[in-house]
Amino acid sequence: MLTLPAQLLVLFIAVFPLLMQLYISLTDWSPLDGIGWWQAYELWNNFANYTDLAVDSRFWDALGRTALVMLICVPAEFLLGLGLAILFMDNFAGKRVFYSIMLIPMMVVPAVAGYMFFMLFQSGGPVNDIISTLIGRPFALAWLSSPGTALIAVMIADIWQWTPLMFLILLAGLVGVPEDQMRAATLLGASWSQRFRTIVMPKMKTIIIIALSIRVIENFKIFDTLYIMTGGGPGVATETISVYIYKVTQQDLIWGYVAAIALVILIALSILVSLAISRMNAAKEA
Repeated sequence: MLTLPAQLLVLFIAVFPLLMQLYISLTDWSPLDGIGWWQAYELWNNFANYTDLAVDSRFWDALGRTALVMLICVPAEFLLGLGLAILFMDNFAGKRVFYSIMLIPMMVVPAVAGYMFFMLFQSGGPVNDIISTLIGRPFALAWLSSPGTALIAVMIADIWQWTPLMFLILLAGLVGVPEDQMRAATLLGASWSQRFRTIVMPKMKTIIIIALSIRVIENFKIFDTLYIMTGGGPGVATETISVYIYKVTQQDLIWGYVAAIALVILIALSILVSLAISRMNAAKEA
């Protein structure tokens, strides 16, 4: 009973926006209609927004780009983070300094990171200068103006900024692996790869699932860095689902349709997280 007021407040904060979103998604309401959202029932359209969503090629293209970014960035961040975490398990000179340096990208505001990489990938920027030096001839690729390379530049920026988060989570998992089991396996003649495969990885299943789940969800929300670098362009070449929702909300002002899109994405991510939690519970029992 003592915690009931707090529970009701949290429930209201979580449930009210969700119900409001569901209500708006079943209407054609927009701020331009001159009526409050509570009167949106006057523009009731049943499930028209959801049927429109099913045939909206721009939505599916944006979702496909988001999935592409997720499928490339998350594994890359995981492998780099795991490799760095393994390196930092050993003691070496200047470890604390390098540890601090490793975490700096994660501390940078995403909008600032976007501006940094916007400047780096300019035609006369440092990236082209470095490539020119390496190949021994002028190289001036317009990274952010070309549909084929703009998304690559965005993914490089995302990997740079969020690999440290993966590194931090995985390092915490590695530190938690029982040392006595590792020493016993070493005495029994197990190689490093055998110890890693049979002891480290099983103990880190839960940590790995948590790390991957966090980055998958965050990749669906990628916006700041991408919008500063390309604005979703050229054209719609880098328009992910977050950028698409922003444009439909702020430029087209089709809020009922946006509510339907957001609700579908919420349900999809909820299912994904539920599957991850199920796998995590299975890993704990194992």
